[in-house]
Amino acid sequence: MKDTNNQIKYAQQHLANERTYLAWVRTVIAIVGIGFLNTSLHFTIGVERNLTVDIISIALGVFACILGFVIIIMSTFAYFQRKKKIMNEETFLPSKAQVTLVSTLMIIIITFIVLYFLYLET
Repeated sequence: MKDTNNQIKYAQQHLANERTYLAWVRTVIAIVGIGFLNTSLHFTIGVERNLTVDIISIALGVFACILGFVIIIMSTFAYFQRKKKIMNEETFLPSKAQVTLVSTLMIIIITFIVLYFLYLET
């Protein structure tokens, strides 16, 4: 009976680890999608050209792609690291550095978006 409970516990931990990884993948898809959407809409909508707004739009698209790349690398690394810890029965450690880095980069993207709309109005 105890062995069955252990197997269930490990299966739950592995499945939770996979769900977390897939959540990061969905996040990356959304972030990169926002970057592409902003850039493509900016250049396809017939607004009057402004060099500053063009640069901000391009920077937002490129930064969103870079952020997506960084997040997918970090989440893949974290997935395998947690998988190894589950197999070795180590204790859980929250990922403060990853959350802080992603939050900081998201603030930068939001700043780009705000700058885009501020300069678009001028």
